Amino acid sequence: MQKLTFLLTVLIVIACNKKENQNPIQVIKPKVTDNGRLIQFSDKKTADFFTAQSIASSQLYANLTAPARVVATVVPSEENSNQNLVLFDNPELTSTYTQLLQHLANINQIQNVTIKQRKIELDRAKDLQQHGAASGREVLEAQTALALEETNLINEKAANLEHEAKLKLGGFDPNELRRAQAKTVWSLCDLPENQLSKISVGNLCQLNFNSFPNENFNGRIQSIGDVVDFVTRMVKVRIVVTNPNGKLKAGMFGTAKFGLDQGKFLAVPKDALITVMGKDYVFVRNGELNFERRLVSTGQQASGNVIIFNGITDQDKVVVKGAMQLKGLSFGY
Repeated sequence: MQKLTFLLTVLIVIACNKKENQNPIQVIKPKVTDNGRLIQFSDKKTADFFTAQSIASSQLYANLTAPARVVATVVPSEENSNQNLVLFDNPELTSTYTQLLQHLANINQIQNVTIKQRKIELDRAKDLQQHGAASGREVLEAQTALALEETNLINEKAANLEHEAKLKLGGFDPNELRRAQAKTVWSLCDLPENQLSKISVGNLCQLNFNSFPNENFNGRIQSIGDVVDFVTRMVKVRIVVTNPNGKLKAGMFGTAKFGLDQGKFLAVPKDALITVMGKDYVFVRNGELNFERRLVSTGQQASGNVIIFNGITDQDKVVVKGAMQLKGLSFGY
């Protein structure tokens, strides 16, 4: 029994010594440089795990879509046939537009009637004074009355500018509001600033509203906003739509579709694109072992691909399988 125990002990010691003498498994890490922009593998077998495909420009047909809503409609006025009513979905804009019309009326009255009358009165007072029929006090009063109306005109114009600015920030042109014909409808949608190069004033579009899901309405881009929202990076696009039968009402929600079926675009599969801190990237394979991270500007989706405006060129080999693993190596997570 003692011999058997001794023999087992010897065998265990020999086994442990052999295990300690075996070479440990080596983990080969890729070389990551330039703040994660460049990744280099040491063997082709590992690098081939990441599938890449050449990218080339091609003719794409797609629709750029954006949420839209009816923000204003024009209806005839029952009180004044020469002035149509604009009904907004926003009470604040309704108040702003009403005040703008009042200020414009005041400006017209002061500028074309009151000030002209005060100038006539001043000229008459000066003439009477020259002929001894009026005193200097009467001339001074006439001058004061004219100066007062000129001040009123300046104040009215300043207030009018404030209301014009509010309407423009809301996506409206005050002059177009006043000239609009009855049964006109305006729809607003917000587009990302990186899409603006693909549309222009006068472009036709199609709108579909939740209230009429099986009916399409034709519209035309009337204006593109002058301000980019600081937080959302969106720009307001105003679309004018004809509403002959009065179906569309202020406040209705829908979708606007802008055709993008002209020109060639570079596009990559959605799986090739990664997003970090609000920025879009792809990985390009350079040779057998090297990968490079590229910052790209993206557009809308077309046939399962994402349009790329810049960051890659024709024939670049973009990683379409394994992009998430490269993201972990590049950004450290």
